[in-house]
Amino acid sequence: MQPRFFAILTALLLGVLGLGSVAVTDWSPAAATSPAATTASGGGAGARPAAVGGASATPTGDPAVWTRSTLRNKMMAEMDATDPGVALADLDKITKEKPYTVRFCHPIAHELGHAAVKRYHEDFQKVISFPHETCAAGYLHGAVEEMLNASTQPEVDLLKLCAPQNTGPCIHGVGHGTMFVAKQDVAKARDLCNKFTSDQNRIRCSEGLFMQLFGPDEEDEQAKANLPADKLAQDPLYPCKDQPSLFQSACFFYAPTFYLSSHDYPNHPEVYAEALKWCLNGKASGGAADCSRGVGSRTMKYNLDREDWAAQQCATAADGWQRKACAEGLVSYYTVNYTDGGAAGRLCAKITNKEMQGYCRSAGGLSGSLD
Repeated sequence: MQPRFFAILTALLLGVLGLGSVAVTDWSPAAATSPAATTASGGGAGARPAAVGGASATPTGDPAVWTRSTLRNKMMAEMDATDPGVALADLDKITKEKPYTVRFCHPIAHELGHAAVKRYHEDFQKVISFPHETCAAGYLHGAVEEMLNASTQPEVDLLKLCAPQNTGPCIHGVGHGTMFVAKQDVAKARDLCNKFTSDQNRIRCSEGLFMQLFGPDEEDEQAKANLPADKLAQDPLYPCKDQPSLFQSACFFYAPTFYLSSHDYPNHPEVYAEALKWCLNGKASGGAADCSRGVGSRTMKYNLDREDWAAQQCATAADGWQRKACAEGLVSYYTVNYTDGGAAGRLCAKITNKEMQGYCRSAGGLSGSLD
């Protein structure tokens, strides 16, 4: 056989074989893998098993396990394509189907509120015309923040935004906004809250103020950086005992959010019981009970899909007054998240510890705007 003819024949055969391999090869992209997702992993009692293949898509195209970033991106895209009402309705649906998402749905709703104010050119009535109760009114909070942040006279406008109804959640949102305006300066933000004429509204405003201060539970690294580590090391409940009496309760209530986030609560479920012991540092200044209520509230917020386990953490407190305060916090968050009249009863029915169940049934009187 001539060398030239042989070379041509060989090339033809290789071409045929190559086309055949292309035809039988599965060229669809492999499913992406990521570290196992979990909302409370790590060893020890109460740890949740990791969700294998958490990043894989469901038939709807949504991830099997939501993270803050994936849920946030979906909601922002939906709002861009439609309107805030559609995004908020979907966010509400997801949080009810996947209760663990409640841990980070509030800051996502904040972002939707910020974006809506910009989209509708600061037409606040248009912004809040969409149903906005989901995720403890986070959308409303974000909208008020953005309105105050854009205001040239925030000390005047903060009294107008929520009028005439002046609902608790709206004024709570003003409290968040005071911290934006004051650049995280507590004293300046407090002065803005004091523009309200009634103590009730000043207290509601203080709730948003201190929730924004202790923002790391919302994965807000900037807020975390603004908390002076040296002062916190010297005084675990800084700056609560230094606040005027009207503002102390909200400060102590939200202080556990920083403690829990700085102790990596998703991977260390034992930290909830430890936080109750930490709250005892507030005994001298009268803040231990409010701090314990705050631990109960955060415990429920971060474990909304396992109510009985959350109650068991409250039951670890050594003293009955603290177990009771913690149970009040459980009820407080549960009823802010589930706003129907039967929410508290459903929660109490799921608690197996009889003492904790009794505290649950007797709980009441807490602010309806405490998120």
